[in-house]
Amino acid sequence: METRAETTYYGHGTPAERWERARLFFDAKDYAAAARVLAGLVEEVPEQTGPRLLLARAYYHSAQLRRAEAELRIIVERDPVEHYARLMLGRTLQRQARHEEAERHLRLASALAGEFPGR
Repeated sequence: METRAETTYYGHGTPAERWERARLFFDAKDYAAAARVLAGLVEEVPEQTGPRLLLARAYYHSAQLRRAEAELRIIVERDPVEHYARLMLGRTLQRQARHEEAERHLRLASALAGEFPGR
């Protein structure tokens, strides 16, 4: 459970400052801290794909797979041709041993990226 000081720290600053802080945490492989910063930012700017995608990646890397899946599903629902979100969704489903469901997203991600078998 976060203390009040932690909540203040992770939510402090402008959206641009929090975005930069989240990226620093992510680059330092402190995915849980990045997710704490990004969760508030995504609440504030839910229409922006960048923060939501980085939040999903932070959840994925910190093994919060259900949360990663939820964020990725929002992205692909809004933008069905966002190939990286599709790829991440497929990988997230694979890590949850949902291989059949994952395969559909992985094939679509490959096609959207222009990667076709036998090409």
